[in-house]
Amino acid sequence: MEVICLQDEAFYALIEEVVQRIKENYNVKEDKWISSDEAMHKLRINSKTTLQKLRDNGKIRFSQPEKKIILYDIDSINEYLTKHSKEVF
Repeated sequence: MEVICLQDEAFYALIEEVVQRIKENYNVKEDKWISSDEAMHKLRINSKTTLQKLRDNGKIRFSQPEKKIILYDIDSINEYLTKHSKEVF
C-alpha cells in the first residue's frame, strides 16, 4: 500500500478540481447569490470586515433583499479572483 502526501494548499486545489469536474459532468449549477459565509469561504478570507471592504469598494456585487440579509453575486466573486490571479511561469 502506498501513501500520497499533499500539502494543504495542493489538497484543497485537488478537491476544488474534482468538485468542478463533477459539476461539469452532471450539469450542476451554482446558486447565483450566496451567503456571507459562502462568499468568505470562496474568497478564502476569515474576516467579515474584509468582505465588507470588498463590497463597499465595489470589488464584488451584492444584493440586500432585507435589512440584515446580504447576498453576494458568485459571478462577481469569480471575476474578482480571476482578475487578481497571477500567471506562474
